[in-house]
Amino acid sequence: MNIRDAFADQAISCARLGSPFMGQLLGILADHWPADSRLGRYFANFGGDIGPAGASLPLRIAGGLHALVLSDRAPALTRVYPPHQSEDTLLRDAVLQALRTHEVFLLDWVQSPPQTNEVRRSAALMPGAAVAATYFDLPVYLSELGASGGLNLMWDRFDVALPEGRFGVRAPALTLRPQWDGPMPPQRLPQIAERAGVDLNPLDPRDPADLLRLTAFLWPDQPERLALTKAAASVACTKMERGDAIDWLEKRLADAPDHHMHLIQHTVAWQYFPSAAQARGRALIEAAGAQATQTRPLAWLSLETDGDTKGALGAALTLRLWPGDRTLYLGRADFHGRWVKWAGAT
Repeated sequence: MNIRDAFADQAISCARLGSPFMGQLLGILADHWPADSRLGRYFANFGGDIGPAGASLPLRIAGGLHALVLSDRAPALTRVYPPHQSEDTLLRDAVLQALRTHEVFLLDWVQSPPQTNEVRRSAALMPGAAVAATYFDLPVYLSELGASGGLNLMWDRFDVALPEGRFGVRAPALTLRPQWDGPMPPQRLPQIAERAGVDLNPLDPRDPADLLRLTAFLWPDQPERLALTKAAASVACTKMERGDAIDWLEKRLADAPDHHMHLIQHTVAWQYFPSAAQARGRALIEAAGAQATQTRPLAWLSLETDGDTKGALGAALTLRLWPGDRTLYLGRADFHGRWVKWAGAT
């Protein structure tokens, strides 16, 4: 895939995921990308998959531009960014100027992949954890793979508003309001006794620079995501660990305490692990599951693509439980948590 096609493809995906502005911005970059600049040459020489299933170069540069706006570095760009609506010509001129003026900042920014830590995914994780608790009523030893800033490790501080009522805590740090299709899930969340997460590039939401990175990769015409991320960051208390997810998981599996349910979770992360790492991780989890008992059960909760990378059909929500090795298909959810199609514990 060349860079123009990568921008054009990402523009379509963003528009489908509810961001007309990102569709407009990335469409402009597809047609007017400065290939002869330092940024252009860096992108041209980037090896491997540069699209959304790989390095996501279009989202990297879009995040860098948004960071300029959020940090008040580029007033001219701010004037054409949401909540303002701008014609293509005005937006094009301001973006191209920003690419030239802030090239050093942007070259540094795009060295790392996007990290959104989409907190709305907890609207799927919470009912999944509640289902697990109906099988094993024990405190939770929670482990998250690819956890970024750890915001989705904090789901016991949130609540979810659904057509038939709410579930979660009484005084939540934030309320999630997904479009919900399906019956009411179990309403009692398990107690999290201990939580930890791992990421190759972990971020600390309490650090202003890291919080800027988390918020810059949110899309500028979706202010609700920005508000929810800041609310979740205000209660973040998990020290994230840096490292390989599967190496870290091996130790977490060995250290899981008795009289706790070890709940492993990940959202739109597994697909980015190399196939060998996926195979090793699955083998480790299944081996630990074979040793699980009623007083030391294991639960594997995942929200991951099963082939639809464009986002129209979202990701599959599945829960696997040991002892007994039950696999429950719980439904599907939007990659950004905008909607949940809840099938229940089937």
